[in-house]
Amino acid sequence: MASHLHKTEIKPKPWGSEIWFAHTGKYAGKILEIKKGHRYSLQYHEKKHETQYIFSGKAKFTYGTDKDHLQEKILNQGDKIDIHPYTIHRLEALQDTLVFEVSTQELEDVIKLEDDYGRSGKGNNSKMDKKLSIKTNLTKKK
Repeated sequence: MASHLHKTEIKPKPWGSEIWFAHTGKYAGKILEIKKGHRYSLQYHEKKHETQYIFSGKAKFTYGTDKDHLQEKILNQGDKIDIHPYTIHRLEALQDTLVFEVSTQELEDVIKLEDDYGRSGKGNNSKMDKKLSIKTNLTKKK
């Protein structure tokens, strides 16, 4: 079987960005760049199973199965977390943080429960994320 060279996709997010380096019918790979003081949505997945590896930085991981009884854990460079379907979770960057994520291929399988940027519901909205990332960057520069 031949190897193929593909370009990565960079997806701007209000909390940083995602670099999609793999998306096949079986698995996906992303690098999450989370800016210090920012966090992604409090969310869960119905099918998606993911593993996140803290490549650099420091983050607070919030997780659990009941929104009213979530736990928190500080993650440092080299720490790894496995996130199973229906696990409520969120990462907040305590320092600029790079996270390597590998998962099953259901990248649109996200249900947002809370979000600092006004996003809600099921799935991803790349157009809204791009607008919010520009707004977040402009606000930060003031």
